[in-house]
Amino acid sequence: MPLYEFHCDECGARFEALVAAGGTTDCPACGGERVSRRWSQISPPRVPVGLTGKAAAESNARRKEREAQRRERSKEKRKRGADRDF
Repeated sequence: MPLYEFHCDECGARFEALVAAGGTTDCPACGGERVSRRWSQISPPRVPVGLTGKAAAESNARRKEREAQRRERSKEKRKRGADRDF
């Protein structure tokens, strides 16, 4: 059952309620039946995931160092392969 946001036309209260799709509910503040569904955010804004600031810079530096080491090993491996006579 979805959570909808409602506005009471009688007392002006704004509230959320779990109702079936297309359903309605009474106002919890005044008990009024004249309520209208309002548009609301589907979910809260996304919380940033991952590293930021100094931690991100350190992580990027370690990643770049690993990539450089891999490239160097790959060059050495190709060089050794080219030196072989088949």
